[in-house]
Amino acid sequence: MKSIVSKLGHQNHKRIALLVAAAFAASAISFAGSSAVSSAAEQSAAQTAAQDATENISSARNTPAVRAAKMVGPAVVGITNKAVARDWFDNPVETEGVGSGVIFKSDGYIVTNNHVINGAKELIVSLSDGRTMRGKVIGADEVTDLAVVKIDAKDLPTAEFADSDQIVVGEPAIAIGNPMGLEFKGSVTSGVVSALNRTLDNSDSRVKLLQTDAAINPGNSGGALVNADGEVIGINSVKLAASGVEGMGFAIPSNTVQSVIKELMDKGYVARPYLGVSVFDPETAARFGYSLDIDKGVYIFKLVLGGPSDKAGLQRGDIILKADGEEVNSVSDLRAKVSAHKVGDTITLTIDRNDHERTVDVTLDEMPQDKKR
Repeated sequence: MKSIVSKLGHQNHKRIALLVAAAFAASAISFAGSSAVSSAAEQSAAQTAAQDATENISSARNTPAVRAAKMVGPAVVGITNKAVARDWFDNPVETEGVGSGVIFKSDGYIVTNNHVINGAKELIVSLSDGRTMRGKVIGADEVTDLAVVKIDAKDLPTAEFADSDQIVVGEPAIAIGNPMGLEFKGSVTSGVVSALNRTLDNSDSRVKLLQTDAAINPGNSGGALVNADGEVIGINSVKLAASGVEGMGFAIPSNTVQSVIKELMDKGYVARPYLGVSVFDPETAARFGYSLDIDKGVYIFKLVLGGPSDKAGLQRGDIILKADGEEVNSVSDLRAKVSAHKVGDTITLTIDRNDHERTVDVTLDEMPQDKKR
């Protein structure tokens, strides 16, 4: 069976094998349908009528999904990404893809996925009341797959974030978004929180995700995953898709979302610490045609001149054995230890230099925006 990870709600369908070291790099892009089921006005009227109807239903029918849809549904928007791609003859071709977003500030701030807005020439935001507005990207972060979009509006309905550290496995989880495009806007699916702290590796970091069996389809990307109290516990981002596999959707936890969007609004990007080194473990070295004669740790083969490790006295050829007292035997181990810190923190490395162990304290600088590690 060949598994893939698909990002939902962008422009083209792309598939790659799900590897231990790669998940967020994979994407599958969904196109908006060529015709709508109903007009925006009709959809808005139907949604209003449905919400009014919940006032008179029995307690048995007033389920967590019903309450969540009423509380959060109005804050979920559609985001149409109009971009320019190239055809087989290198001619520019305008493309259009649709994802979802969640309003978190009443003056028009919306959180969505980075891959929903990536490469956009123009963004059109479709509100639950039927209005459409142009959107502007305030900031985006590829690592966490999050972005903030702003529209010129006031007094908009907003969603509240839950404390995702308090989530428990098995509690209800309701996904709200626009699967397959705006003709199915505001769709609600329900399930449970299947697992916590799932790790899907990408080439630069590890991102902890919530797993749910609530149906998440192309177009749901950037939409809300909601608990039974009507609070957003995550932003839907990826779906594990494979022949015979169902009910494996993933969302970025709300605490991560809140931390990232704060930085995006303040700076336009997320400041991350870095060591200023390029390292190999035996497995990654083999991919580049090198052979490392080490049985543990990671090998430093390059340092950034004037970077944190260079200033701390590390050298090319040093082998990093431990970080903060814990063994690191792979590139991803070291990245995880560094990413657990903040800019300005000190990380203690145990290194092997010419068969002699020593410890070195490295003060982590902010990763330059043109650096990959």
